[in-house]
Amino acid sequence: MIVTEASFGSYRLTLIARLDEHDQPVLVEANWLLPGNTWHSSKSVPKLKKYYGLTDEDFTFIDSNSLSMKEPTQALLIETIFQLKDYAAGKRKTLDLPLDFSMGTEFQQSVWRALQEIGYGETISYATLAQRVNSPKGFRAVAQANGKNPFSIIVPCHRVIASDGKLGGYTGGLDKKEYLLALEGVRCRT
Repeated sequence: MIVTEASFGSYRLTLIARLDEHDQPVLVEANWLLPGNTWHSSKSVPKLKKYYGLTDEDFTFIDSNSLSMKEPTQALLIETIFQLKDYAAGKRKTLDLPLDFSMGTEFQQSVWRALQEIGYGETISYATLAQRVNSPKGFRAVAQANGKNPFSIIVPCHRVIASDGKLGGYTGGLDKKEYLLALEGVRCRT
């Protein structure tokens, strides 16, 4: 696993990529870092170790300025950083990156795919998302799947809000959800 950290506005993200079973690079995680933390602090690292049978030695941290386009996994991380910068600058409305959803359950994966269908600047309720994944009474399960999304921003769970128009929850923190929605021109009730 190749790990790097990237800036996103005034925030920081952990980005992790690997080669899949076909030797194609895939993104495994793109998640927020808490102020003062490093990628080691990510709550998903222990899950990644367990799921893939990894040890600390299987993770290689490379500073984002030292990534190489010659190595496919590093090139994917560079492309991820470029796409995130374009999104933050308003030059890109969708992020098109190969993602490894395999750590999620079948239901979680269906929710994450449905999240990718929510358009830039659009918001929907958890109840609407539950209907879109054929689980009309499963809005709580949908909310939990949102919270387990390993690809903040890229799989836009920030576009799901409460039925009353309020922000609802967000694993990265409501400040980040508000920031992302504001980037897309959306104003929500707090």
